[in-house]
Amino acid sequence: MRVKESIIYGVNPVVEALNSKGIDRLLITEGCRNKRVQEIINRSRAAGISVQFQPRKAVERLAGTRQHQDVVAVRTALKYEMLENLVKKKVDPLLVLLDGVEDPRNLGAVARTAAAFGADGLVIPRRRSAGITAVAAKASAGGLEHLPVVRVTNLVRTLGWLKEKKFWVTGFEGAAKIPISQVDFQGPCALVFGGEGHGLHRLARKSCDRLASIPLGGKIPSLNISVAVGVVLHEVFRCRNNLTSSPRPSK
Repeated sequence: MRVKESIIYGVNPVVEALNSKGIDRLLITEGCRNKRVQEIINRSRAAGISVQFQPRKAVERLAGTRQHQDVVAVRTALKYEMLENLVKKKVDPLLVLLDGVEDPRNLGAVARTAAAFGADGLVIPRRRSAGITAVAAKASAGGLEHLPVVRVTNLVRTLGWLKEKKFWVTGFEGAAKIPISQVDFQGPCALVFGGEGHGLHRLARKSCDRLASIPLGGKIPSLNISVAVGVVLHEVFRCRNNLTSSPRPSK
């Protein structure tokens, strides 16, 4: 399913969109003297992409924000992937599922983290969830250019389907008794994270094979969703690549 329009703004997200060769046209603020924006202009012209110079207000209107860093790209619409096709293409897939993350900035940050650690896809529900938007793309700083996103009608049914496909489904919440260091993440893995404030919904929690937690030793009781995803994916990466902690040097 294609989204209606994909607007990308900000230097880093536009550079990543250029790398993926998906930009249709570029809008630049008139009078901009930014060196990195000039590099984007040069690359776009060399690739035959239309470059237009517009007043600042016109650029802000298209971006929907003043935080556009003088560059806005209109690109070929990002599309949502089909879960069945994504699973078929991968050996021992690693999927991140979000149970109702509604802030597009959090969604984008999670996408960047998941892409950085080599996750094979991000799964989000259609309802009560942020989707692929310009704000999410900006927050992902290029992550959404490299990470397939699947949008499903019912997250709980999707978890059941994944279990039928031999996925181990692990949910994460602070009260879980199993620390992530004791979880085996080999084989097909589905990692489920709750949304802002509410955490995992009851039915999503019941659909998990196991629940795990991130041990915290400070006075702050919880982590931002993208930080939590990063901590878990680092542990998954360590587990899947048989990495061990470095020995303490002798004195």
